Amino acid sequence: MKKHIMSLFLLVLSFHMFAQITEPDKAELEKRNWQHQNFAETGIYGIGTDAAIEFLKSKGLTPQTVVVGVLDSGIEIDHEDLKNNIWVNPKEVANNGKDDDKNGYVDDIHGWDFNVDGKNVDYNDETYEATRVVKRFMPLFASANKRANVENMKKMPAEYQEYLRARKYWAEKYYGAQTNLENLEKDKKEILPALNGLKSTFQSTKLSKEYVQNTADSDKIGKTEKEHIELLLAKNVDFEGHTLAEIIDRVEKRFNAMQERYEGEVKYAFNLDFDPTDGRTASTPKGFGNNEVEGPDAFHGTHVAGIIGAERNNGLGMNGVAGDVVKLMSVRMVPNGDERDLDVALGIRYAVDNGAKVLNMSFGKGFSPDKKVVMDAIKYADRKGVLMFHAAGNDNKDLDFNHNYPSNFNHNEMKNLFKHWITVGASTRDPQNLKARFSNYGTMKVDIFAPGTEIYSTIQDNTYRYAQGTSMASPVAAGAAALIWAYFPHMKAHQVKEVLFESVNKSDQISKIGSENDERKFSDLSATGGVIDVNKAVRLAYERYGKKK
Repeated sequence: MKKHIMSLFLLVLSFHMFAQITEPDKAELEKRNWQHQNFAETGIYGIGTDAAIEFLKSKGLTPQTVVVGVLDSGIEIDHEDLKNNIWVNPKEVANNGKDDDKNGYVDDIHGWDFNVDGKNVDYNDETYEATRVVKRFMPLFASANKRANVENMKKMPAEYQEYLRARKYWAEKYYGAQTNLENLEKDKKEILPALNGLKSTFQSTKLSKEYVQNTADSDKIGKTEKEHIELLLAKNVDFEGHTLAEIIDRVEKRFNAMQERYEGEVKYAFNLDFDPTDGRTASTPKGFGNNEVEGPDAFHGTHVAGIIGAERNNGLGMNGVAGDVVKLMSVRMVPNGDERDLDVALGIRYAVDNGAKVLNMSFGKGFSPDKKVVMDAIKYADRKGVLMFHAAGNDNKDLDFNHNYPSNFNHNEMKNLFKHWITVGASTRDPQNLKARFSNYGTMKVDIFAPGTEIYSTIQDNTYRYAQGTSMASPVAAGAAALIWAYFPHMKAHQVKEVLFESVNKSDQISKIGSENDERKFSDLSATGGVIDVNKAVRLAYERYGKKK
């Protein structure tokens, strides 16, 4: 039983079991806003948002609104901290069933939703791209006709290698999820009865180390129960002060969440027969979708949107980096699974054609079978002078030698393809551990780092929560670019990128990277070698481009 109790402890160790809603103290408020801190004053690698805005206002500059396209899972557009900063299509009449602006999308008032089935109804669950690659190439390389398979392998060696790479990933994940489900059922059958057995001993007792010590070896607690409860408290400090009934309730919820996840992987993510689009392909013409830009699960997109453009100083949850100067366009094309190349391409083109000057793309994947349509869309945005920010990914891998699509590079090449594309890694508020442990990196293929851990932002139902990932770092950088552009609207896209890159705060602190925990200087983990600092960037922009000549 001790073995299974330990597995339970590992299961719930990082799970916040008993979060309570309280008024934030000074330390909590500082944590909620750490990404805005001024590095020059605190030594914390924030981006200096407040100092930047104070400087801009001191120069008497008047900002112009910048439209930011949030290509994501959807935005809760009526959120209390976002609703006043949501983009409204000025050329479209709401809900009249007409395409007033002739852009190919009917009633697109706040953006567009590309994650729809064949009847234009929203979907959320989706396959991973590896699953779709396997399904696409199985008729060529794994059909019943073995001779034809071999011939195809010879004719299409690149496609065959991609198929093998995808199948390896798919098989590990699909069969791994099935195994996880089986093990989970075993754990539930053994761990929960064991905990319920302890509950009959402790009843309504609120557990604490002192209680165990004071009642040890008494008639009430035997040696075995004492060992179990000591292990419980040692591994889960949040359990102190709570009864076993309360703990069991939370553990059951955690088990249920894990079961839902693994079942979803088997039923949707790695199911070769599942296709929520009803057969849509990369050649499907634009026009599909609807104007329901929140979608079934807008957690991710709403969190990202808040980082960029939540209203500032309104007495509500948090301050966006550019919350005084942006309008947020919701382009929903990221489901619970991998985004499709066609949706990425159409999402980019939609945002550009409807006035977005900055795009945030907090998504990525390891396969891109229709990458040409995506690259063509990126090239289109690049020519239009749109700045594109892309999350580097959360695999702790070197992107110079690993896949993360979409990308500014052809695989195995080190030449930038687009001058307005920026790949963003995630940094922390700890100067001694500056690289987020999960963040991808790359001397050539990651451009900058930005705060991406412990980021407090908006989520659905007018609420707020911490989240972390390069998904959070990218909108910090995108918001910084929007802030600069709002106050210096005559600047070109490459000039905004230039001042952001040249003003980073570098560090030679040693970071642990990759699966082997190799050591490398933080300054060697990206092209610029540092974390963005919008306070320094706006001053550089003013010096170069803002003064009247």
